[in-house]
Amino acid sequence: MVTQRDVARRAGVSPRTVSNVVNNFAYVAEETRALVQRAMDELDYRPNLAARSLNRGRSDLLALVLPLDVPYFIELAAHVVDRAEERGYTVLIDRTEGVAERERQILMRRDRSALFDGFIFSPLGLPAEELRRWAGRCPAVTLGEVRVDGVDHVAIDDTAAARAVTAHLASLGRTRIAAIGLVDRPLGNTAAHRSDGYRQALAEAGLPFRPELTVPVRRYQRQDGRAAMEGLLDLPDPPDAVFCYNDLLALGAMRAVLARGLRVPQDVAVAGFDGIEEGRYATPPLTTIVPDKARIADLAVARLLDRIGGDLGPAVQVAAPWRLMVDESTAGAGRGPGPGARA
Repeated sequence: MVTQRDVARRAGVSPRTVSNVVNNFAYVAEETRALVQRAMDELDYRPNLAARSLNRGRSDLLALVLPLDVPYFIELAAHVVDRAEERGYTVLIDRTEGVAERERQILMRRDRSALFDGFIFSPLGLPAEELRRWAGRCPAVTLGEVRVDGVDHVAIDDTAAARAVTAHLASLGRTRIAAIGLVDRPLGNTAAHRSDGYRQALAEAGLPFRPELTVPVRRYQRQDGRAAMEGLLDLPDPPDAVFCYNDLLALGAMRAVLARGLRVPQDVAVAGFDGIEEGRYATPPLTTIVPDKARIADLAVARLLDRIGGDLGPAVQVAAPWRLMVDESTAGAGRGPGPGARA
C-alpha cells in the first residue's frame, strides 16, 4: 500500500505537508499542493479513511437513509448530496423502500455510528417507540412526517398543503372530490396528515365527506393510482375531481381517466403532491404541491452539521416551504358535463 511517506519522498516534501494536502488545509502554497497532487496521482495514492477518521475525530461521511422507490426521494437525495458536498462532506445512501425490517437493519448496525459523522433519515416503516430507542446514538436529522423525541426534524406542513390543493379543486366548482392515498399499513404519518387536510378543505367549502370517494392503496405507485381511479369511475356517482397523495398516484389516475375516453380536467380534474419533474411533462401537466426540496436539503444538512459541530441544544422542528403549482390537469379548458352524465 502506498503511504504518505512514499508520496512525500516522490514530491520532495515532508510527510506533514502531504497530510496537509490530503486534509485540504488552507495554508499550503498552490505550487506545493500541485507538486504533492502530482505525486499522489503518479503513485495512485488513496487516503486511508479509517486512519484519517481516527486521527481527526470525524470521517466527513454522512449517511442518507431514504425510500428510493418514488421519484420525490430521488430528487431530494440529489439536493442533499449537493448541499453536503458544498460543505466538504461525502454522502452514502441507504435505500429502505419504507420497509420496517430494512430500516431496523440499517439503524442497528453498531459500526455505523463510528463510520459516519451523522444521519439524515426519512423513516416510514418503524414505529415511533422503536425510533426513540435509536435516538441519540449519533447526530441525526429526520425528514417527513415522523417526529422522534430528541431528534431534529425537517418537514413541510402536509395538512396545510393537502388542505390547499383540495380547496383549489373546490374553488373550480367541483363537488365530488375524491382522495386516493389512504394506506393499509403505517407509512409514517403522511397519509393521515394529508387526509386531515383533505377533510378540512371539504368542510370549509361546505362539501360533505363521502367515504366511498376515499380510496386506500397498497403503495404510492402509478399502478395503484390507476386501479384506485378505475374503481372510482365505476361508482354510480363518480368523482369530478381527485386529490392524489403523491404524483405517481396522480399519473396513474390520469391514465385511468383517459383510458375511459374521458378528459382531464374537463370531466375529472386531477391533482397530486410532491412536485416531481415527471409531472411537468405529463399530458396534461400536473397540478401538484411542490415542496421546496432544495431548501429541505439545505435545512437538514445545516442542522446536522451543527449537531456534528457540538450543538447540544434541544431538538428542533423546522418547517420547510412549499407551494401549490396549478397546471393544466385542473385548470385546463372548461368543464364538460362530467363523468356522471355519460351514457
